[in-house]
Amino acid sequence: MIRHDFHSTILRAYDIRGIVGETLFEADARAIGAAYGTLVKRGGGSIVCVGYDGRVSSPALEAAVVEGLMSTGMTVRRVGRGPTPLLYFAVKDRGADAGIMITGSHNPPDHNGFKMLLKARPFYGDDIVQIGSLAAKGDYETGEGRVEDLDLMDRYIDRLLQDFKGGVNADISVVWDAGNGAAGEAMAKLTAKLPGKHRLLFQEIDGSFPNHHPDPTEPENLEDLIAAVAEEKANLGIAFDGDGDRIGIIDGAGKVLWGDQILMLLAREVLAKRPGAPIIADVKASQSLFEEIARLGGQPLMWKTGHSLVKVKMAETGAPLAGEMSGHIFMADTYYGYDDALYAAVRMLNVVLALKDMDLAAAHAALPKAVNTPELRFDCPDERKFAVMTEVADRLKAEGASFSDVDGVRVNTDKGWWLLRASNTQAVLVARCEAKTEVDLESLKDTLSGHLKRAGLSLPS
Repeated sequence: MIRHDFHSTILRAYDIRGIVGETLFEADARAIGAAYGTLVKRGGGSIVCVGYDGRVSSPALEAAVVEGLMSTGMTVRRVGRGPTPLLYFAVKDRGADAGIMITGSHNPPDHNGFKMLLKARPFYGDDIVQIGSLAAKGDYETGEGRVEDLDLMDRYIDRLLQDFKGGVNADISVVWDAGNGAAGEAMAKLTAKLPGKHRLLFQEIDGSFPNHHPDPTEPENLEDLIAAVAEEKANLGIAFDGDGDRIGIIDGAGKVLWGDQILMLLAREVLAKRPGAPIIADVKASQSLFEEIARLGGQPLMWKTGHSLVKVKMAETGAPLAGEMSGHIFMADTYYGYDDALYAAVRMLNVVLALKDMDLAAAHAALPKAVNTPELRFDCPDERKFAVMTEVADRLKAEGASFSDVDGVRVNTDKGWWLLRASNTQAVLVARCEAKTEVDLESLKDTLSGHLKRAGLSLPS
C-alpha cells in the first residue's frame, strides 16, 4: 500500500462519507482498510468484522476495505449485507476487536461512507483524524490476512426476539416500512416470527430507493406508512432509515411520535425496573421529556447530539436508555447500548401491548405537550459556523442570559427555550425553539432571528 490523500470533505466527526465517484472512491476504501487495520493491530487486535448496506456502490467499497484490512494481517469476518446494528451485533457476539460498516445511512443514493467501532467503543473525532494521518504517510502495518464469511442474520433476529414480552398469542397489528433500505431482510425475518398481523412496505433492498427516501424524521417519507396504518386499522406503524439504526413511529391515528416522545414511553418501562437511573437525551429534545423523566423517578441528562457521543456518555454514566430527536434509540438495560432500530421496535411493541386496549394513539395524546418548531437547518460555511456560535455565546454571556453550552447554546427563558448549534457533519447551523404558547414561540423565534442577523445570517422561513 502506498500513501493516500483523502478528499478534504470526507473525514467527518462521526464517520467517513462522501459522494461516490466525486469525493469517494474504491482507493479511499482500500486506504481506510489499511489505516484502520494498522490501528487495530497496534492496539493489540487482530479480528475485524465488516458489513455493508444495500447501496449500489457498497459491495465494491466493502471489497476494497477488506483488501486493505488483509494487507495489514487482519482476520476479516465478513458479515455481508444488512443493517448497521447487525454489524454491531457481530462484533459483540463474536468477540471481535473492531468493526467497519459500509453505509450511506439516510443520505442520497450516490452517497456512501463508513461507520467504525474499536474495542466495542465508537470510533470518531480524533480517531478519524488518525486514519487520514496514517494514510497520508503510508504508515501501514503489513501482514498476511485471511477472510471468514459469517451468516449471523438468524442469530441476530433471535437475539431481538429474546426481549419481546408479548407472548405467542399477542393480537397486535403493525405496518412496517423499510424504505428499501438495509433493514428490509431483517425486518421480514423478524416479523415472520412475531405474533399478530404484520404488513410490510418496501422490504426489498434497493439502493436507488425507488419509493421514498429512507429517513423517518422527514414527514413526507412517512406518507405511505400513515396511509397503510389507516387502511389496516393498525395499532402502530414502524419505519427505519437507510441502515436500520434510526426508527420512526406512527400511532394508530396516523400521528408521528418524535424521538423524545418515543423516549418518554420507553422510559416508563426502563425506570420501573431501574428507579433513579440516568436517562440521556440530546440538546434538541423537548423540555417536556426531561421533566417527564424526573417525574418518573429518573435522572434526566441533556447531552451533545451525535450517536458516538451519546454511546460514550452512556458507558460513562451507566445510563440504561438514551435517545436523540433523529430517532437513534440506545438501550442498555438488557441489550448492548448501541442504536438498533429493530431492537427499539421490539421494545415499542412491548410498550403498546402493555397499554389498555393497545391504544398507542391515546397514550401519545396524553403525553406532555409543548409548542415547538421543527428542526431548522440552514447553510453556513464550515469555516464560519463555529465562529458564529462563539459570537452568539459571547453576547449571551454579556447579557447575563441563562443557557447551557453542552452543545451549541440552549437558552432558557420564562417563555421557553431556543437552541442554536453548529452541525458536526454538515456546513449548516441547526436551530429549534419551544414554548408553552404560540405567542411565546413567536417571541423566541424573534430573539433567535435577532442573534442570527447580528451574525450576518437570517432564520429560514
